[in-house]
Amino acid sequence: MSIVHSVFFNLKHPVNSIEEAQFFEKSFKILSAIPGVNHFSVLNQTSPKCNFKFGFSMVFNSHDEYQAYNDHPDHCSYVEDIWVHEVMEFQEIDYVAHTQYNPKPI
Repeated sequence: MSIVHSVFFNLKHPVNSIEEAQFFEKSFKILSAIPGVNHFSVLNQTSPKCNFKFGFSMVFNSHDEYQAYNDHPDHCSYVEDIWVHEVMEFQEIDYVAHTQYNPKPI
């Protein structure tokens, strides 16, 4: 069953700054290249009910692929060298389709 991995966050950088653009460029290049990552998206959050400004979303074909991504050295380095220094706050959400109401996989 496919897993959708999403994380919504705010950056420490000013909006529309060079640092913000560089963060997204680095993030896309590194994270989208990790094996198992499908449909990597960089998102702008639009709801006035949510305090987070940005998001990443990606899909994994299985729990094993998702776990391999979490343990991958490029992901671990990204979190340690980039994420913790540039992200102010975040919320991670991982989910699968509810099969009773979504008979087709995500």
